[in-house]
Amino acid sequence: MTYDVARVRAAYPALAEGFVHLDGAAGTQVAAPVADAIAGTLRRAVSNRSAAFEPGRRATAIIDAARAALADLVGGEPGGVVFGPSATALTYLVASTLARSWQPGDEVVVSRLDHDANIRPWVQSAADAGATVRWAEFDPATGGLPTGQYADLVTSRTRLVAVTAASNVNGAMPRVREIADRAHAAGALLYVDGVHATAHVPTDVRALGADFYVTSAYKWSGPHLAAVVADPARWAALHPAKLIPSSDAVPDRFEFGTPSFELLAGVTAAVDHLATLGTGEAHPGAGRRARVLAGLTAAAAHEDTLLARLLSGLAEIPGVTICPAPAERCPTVSFRLRDQAPAETARLLGEKGIGVFAGDYYAYEYFTATGLRDSGGAVRAGIYHYNTAEEIDQLLTALAAV
Repeated sequence: MTYDVARVRAAYPALAEGFVHLDGAAGTQVAAPVADAIAGTLRRAVSNRSAAFEPGRRATAIIDAARAALADLVGGEPGGVVFGPSATALTYLVASTLARSWQPGDEVVVSRLDHDANIRPWVQSAADAGATVRWAEFDPATGGLPTGQYADLVTSRTRLVAVTAASNVNGAMPRVREIADRAHAAGALLYVDGVHATAHVPTDVRALGADFYVTSAYKWSGPHLAAVVADPARWAALHPAKLIPSSDAVPDRFEFGTPSFELLAGVTAAVDHLATLGTGEAHPGAGRRARVLAGLTAAAAHEDTLLARLLSGLAEIPGVTICPAPAERCPTVSFRLRDQAPAETARLLGEKGIGVFAGDYYAYEYFTATGLRDSGGAVRAGIYHYNTAEEIDQLLTALAAV
């Protein structure tokens, strides 16, 4: 089936403004069904959770629906979905909770390829517990994360390994399952940052071997809300600091305060939207999980075509230096243009209506290791499933002119 990008784009009202959005790695535009679900929830009678009256029961139904949708998106269980305001906040929550059992001499393994949200919470929690931090290094020549190094990094004292499913700098996708097997063989847990990957590839947390998997809805057409997915039994063994009267049930005990019912409704709508991307790829009567997988598979093929076009075009522009990336990658490219400051490149492109990001995008360790952070990092073009070949050409033409 040919991917109908025109039909996909029609679901995004913001695209009518005419900007070229190659900033998806920092957050995508919102699909119309998501905005409608959020607005519709705010217009209806929805109270705080209560079994005593209908508006209170609606709140509970909204939460249950969002957990089921998120589970369908990543292949988890609804009872293992914990929602929070951001991936950063949730990772801090899990890190501080797990660290309660760490002792001096214990070890955690983090990667310099990762976003700082999957580094600093672990580094800081390890310091509080007196644990040792060990670092996995990316290959500067290929931009990938060599799996072999984990044979030395993971020991009998390792308590947790944190790794990204896809780099938000170059799109590199480490072989998470191999890292998971190494961690589990040593009795360690694996925390996977799926914030960048979830938007671009079908996800199966069980196949990845992730004990915890974090994702943010605003990276896949949804609202600003995040979730960590784990086996309910894994959550049951953990006890975060919490208010005495708040629920001690799983997963509720990890969600502080009254949830945003309207944003949770938006999460469900976003997953339902992703399930429409591959119409024809899965039988219309197939369950939502199957339709989500088909939709993301179709979108990934479209994005890969655009990525190839972008990389080919960048290679023809004199003075463009691309941050290396392995073949297994998401459609995200970071580059620099001659000796021009990345922020200036982004500004000049912005004047032409093209949105790209510049800086270190919170990939602090990556840009420190490459020596690029002090000089402004790089320019990042992040392709998403609503982008077109014409938009890639617009970027290339503008870069050549810049």
